[in-house]
Amino acid sequence: MTRPVTGGGGMHSLLDRYPRAGRREALPHQMLRVRGRSVAWVPPLLLLLGIAVVDVFTPDDFRIISWIVLVPGIAAAICGVWATAAFVVLSLLTYLVVDSAWPDEFHVGLPDLILIALGGLLATAACAVRIRGEERILRIRGIAETIRRTVLRPLPARWGGLDHAAVFLAADTDARVGGDFYDIQPGPHGTRVLVGDVQGKGLGAVEAAAALLGTFREAGYHEPDLATVAERLEARIRRHRDHVAALGRADFDRFATAVLLGFPPDATDAVDVVNFGHDPPLIAGPQGVRTLPAGGGLPLGLGDLVPRGAPTLPPVRRFPFVAGETLLLTTDGVTEARGPDDTFYPLTVEVTRAVTTDPRTAKPRRLVAFVRDGVLRHSRGHLEDDTTVFAVRRIHSDSGSG
Repeated sequence: MTRPVTGGGGMHSLLDRYPRAGRREALPHQMLRVRGRSVAWVPPLLLLLGIAVVDVFTPDDFRIISWIVLVPGIAAAICGVWATAAFVVLSLLTYLVVDSAWPDEFHVGLPDLILIALGGLLATAACAVRIRGEERILRIRGIAETIRRTVLRPLPARWGGLDHAAVFLAADTDARVGGDFYDIQPGPHGTRVLVGDVQGKGLGAVEAAAALLGTFREAGYHEPDLATVAERLEARIRRHRDHVAALGRADFDRFATAVLLGFPPDATDAVDVVNFGHDPPLIAGPQGVRTLPAGGGLPLGLGDLVPRGAPTLPPVRRFPFVAGETLLLTTDGVTEARGPDDTFYPLTVEVTRAVTTDPRTAKPRRLVAFVRDGVLRHSRGHLEDDTTVFAVRRIHSDSGSG
């Protein structure tokens, strides 16, 4: 599954070249449409007419009218139940008309008529089963979409005083959400941002991500101190693990790498960063590209591995973040994307080259789109892990959103 770049833009050339990178196959009845109208009836009708015409205009030793049994089968694969039933009736009538036009000694006769009737009944039943399966798929997709909007909720444009852009590429083409997560939470103590990646995949990773995001949305709004928000996140994932373990599940040892950001209202030229073992953010702007220090913090959920007496959580560190600069955060699906030669995607090198060539690339939407396309191009569309690209910059009266 692919989430388009939020705040503008969309999925373009690279996603068209690599459709498996987060795209899902369309259902047959969705593909066979012209200007919003279904044309699924055209292929079986053309097949029916073709068989009838060939049978009429070929010698008597080449009778193919019994091939008409294929028509209901084709209709069952791409049409609705009533359309399939209509083609069954039409096939029987066509068979009777065409076969009766031949002299008696060349009639195919009753056996093939029975074959067509039985084939039509089976095709209609198969079509009903297919339609029921498609409806079930649509219901499941609706549930998955609800989950996605809960975990990766839509973010308003220029939310919390930040211009932002994000894209999520799912390694599993049937998934709409994974263990990657991000959110922006404005509040009375400034705007907070959280980007992270839960270890592992599947519903267990989604549950852990949802638990962390729920805590972040509350603590990020109410807590005046960013360090307290970090403490709440660490406590939440431990509680989540205890709950999963009490249920007897085997995936109770999950942890999450994350970056927690704070944009204090009293320091408009700085950003506060807490790094829980995540890839260090990049800052891109008119002065070039620089990588923030990793900080050496452990992932969320591994604080109990710290020796007694040592700090459990990574510290809050403040870095310069001036007007016109964009902070880029990615999950390891970006930095660990492998090319055909088994090399990793060189994120810092590529972003530096792009921003040096065109400083406008540092704007959030352009930067996210550039990294997205670069990862897809480098990996030839074969993503081995969920991939998130997220960029934010402060909104200043003299800067555009780009």
